[in-house]
Amino acid sequence: MTDHNKRIPAKHVIGFILSIALTLLAAWVALESNLSQMWVISGIMILAVIQAGIQLFMFMHVVESDSHNGHVPWNMMFHGAVLAAIVVAGSLFTMSFGFTHDHDDGEHEQHEQQEEQGEHESH
Repeated sequence: MTDHNKRIPAKHVIGFILSIALTLLAAWVALESNLSQMWVISGIMILAVIQAGIQLFMFMHVVESDSHNGHVPWNMMFHGAVLAAIVVAGSLFTMSFGFTHDHDDGEHEQHEQQEEQGEHESH
């Protein structure tokens, strides 16, 4: 029993290192590569699917001998995938059609000054 507590979880360490490596690779592809936007997005999506697989098999114990001959909780995985798709779709929608940050503060200040001048002239 004491040997079991001192054992290093090699599977978790390998999964963690792979996840960090895939995250860094995705960041490099997005920030430093000279690939076209289509290839960058495709590459990041492929790396995301690979990382999701690593997470499922290395950390979430999708298939284990203790889980009744590799029983996989498909119901929970389906609902998780639906929730992830909703979050991704909502994020893409917001980033594509949401508010822009190209507000020109100078025009806003000029408009306020013109309103103030109009009020002072009417008095």
